[in-house]
Amino acid sequence: MYTVTSSLDQLADLYEAGTLGVIEHDNWVEAFFETRAAAARFGVPREAPDIDWVRQTEAAWPPLLVGEKFFLVVPWRTEPTPEGRFRLEINPGLQCGTGQHPCTQKCLEAMERIVKPGDSVLDVGSGSGILSVAAKLLGAGRVVACDIDSEACIDFVGSVDAVRDHAFDVVVANINEDVIGRMLPDFERVAKHRILSGFEDESGEWTCVVF
Repeated sequence: MYTVTSSLDQLADLYEAGTLGVIEHDNWVEAFFETRAAAARFGVPREAPDIDWVRQTEAAWPPLLVGEKFFLVVPWRTEPTPEGRFRLEINPGLQCGTGQHPCTQKCLEAMERIVKPGDSVLDVGSGSGILSVAAKLLGAGRVVACDIDSEACIDFVGSVDAVRDHAFDVVVANINEDVIGRMLPDFERVAKHRILSGFEDESGEWTCVVF
């Protein structure tokens, strides 16, 4: 077995290439492959130590307490949900949105404050659907997820420009600064509350804007 280090933005390519497992670190990932040739597609391969890579990969996803209301876990963790928190279960895979990134966590924290029981919520660029699931746990009456990627967890393929005016109470988007900048008039058009993240502030810290 061989291991190689790679960037986070190659996660989907690693899975498509048949990686045996991935361990995610702060700004990079370690991927395991059966053959040297497969690993060499993503960097300089090294012979991996004889370890239980399945257990190692699973151990890389510990439960997280996010905000005041969420207990973020992957399906194979068996820890009980702390009292007063919602169990937000997401299976790491090809789609963005595992809950590990600060922007996702900041969105969840903002949703705790903004989303009220019965609200209608639009999740733009839904990826794994983590924010849609969170909205439902918070009591949203209607949740609609959209993404331009047909493989994402969605209700329709497309984006906020396909939504009628004032259709939602809250719109949430965790994408990036360039895309959000272009979509800003549509975000303002479709919902009275907007939770936007996926970009850095002036000091280089990941941030979330609520307005």
